[in-house]
Amino acid sequence: MERVAAYPQTGRAGTDGMWDASRVPFVPELFSGPALAQFYDKAERDELQAVPYFEGLMAGEPEALVKSFAAEPELYDPIRGRVKGRRAFEAFVSDMNAWIARRNVTVENVQHVVSRGSGFEEVILHLDGDSGRIDLPFAMVADREPDGHIDELRIYFSTWALTGRHTRRPPLLQPDPELAAPGLVADYLRALGTGELDAVLATFERDGSVREPAGGQYLHSGPDDVRAFYAQWFSHGGGVPLEPCALTADQHACALEYNVVRWGHTELTPQAGLAVFVPGQSGKLAAVRIYDDVDPSATAR
Repeated sequence: MERVAAYPQTGRAGTDGMWDASRVPFVPELFSGPALAQFYDKAERDELQAVPYFEGLMAGEPEALVKSFAAEPELYDPIRGRVKGRRAFEAFVSDMNAWIARRNVTVENVQHVVSRGSGFEEVILHLDGDSGRIDLPFAMVADREPDGHIDELRIYFSTWALTGRHTRRPPLLQPDPELAAPGLVADYLRALGTGELDAVLATFERDGSVREPAGGQYLHSGPDDVRAFYAQWFSHGGGVPLEPCALTADQHACALEYNVVRWGHTELTPQAGLAVFVPGQSGKLAAVRIYDDVDPSATAR
């Protein structure tokens, strides 16, 4: 009998590119009437519990963004690092909007989950690169108060698609040895850490896929392609153990924030990352999407 992943039913996820009423992170009632009208038009719903990250940034209402935080704004970005305080956050929002306009960014929704105390969004940013349009996988995790206000935002993406280089990302969270990943995710993490190729492949649906942080052509689908991908990963002398730090899950998807500490024989300076796991109909993994920027050849201690 197939083993079904035990994903706690604490939220809703949308995978069809449409808005969902429970998106994260910003508080809707803090925005003006005209901005809310646009949000509702895009949502095509009568309910809006939170405003998506990029929609909030582009609304042109920084006061609403600031007041969406429970205390002073705090955000962690792969390029800007820690952004804390009203002045720094407003400067970040202004710079982001200028970058969005300059790069002609469009946003494709992928997945999101809202659970008690946290939520995450995944999108793909389509933007102008130096030699044409590129795709940038982007994920955001929000820690939230019971009333929906934000404690902090953590952003995850690889700079490889933008610059052709990796950016070392110090840990954002401390490891939690008591954290229990659900079902097949726990099996995957054990096999990944020990470098057991067949055990990793056993966690996937036959037509499952894994996407590298750079996205685009770095998507591996089907048993042969997925096997070749993980075989290459394990060719550095063993597995890739992850320190689990935080988990956001519902019945549709699971997002694990982690630190990478070793790649095969290479001990690494710990680096932050996030992976999203999507179960298929049998409960095995239909998709794994990775958001980190680890380059073992450049980050060895």
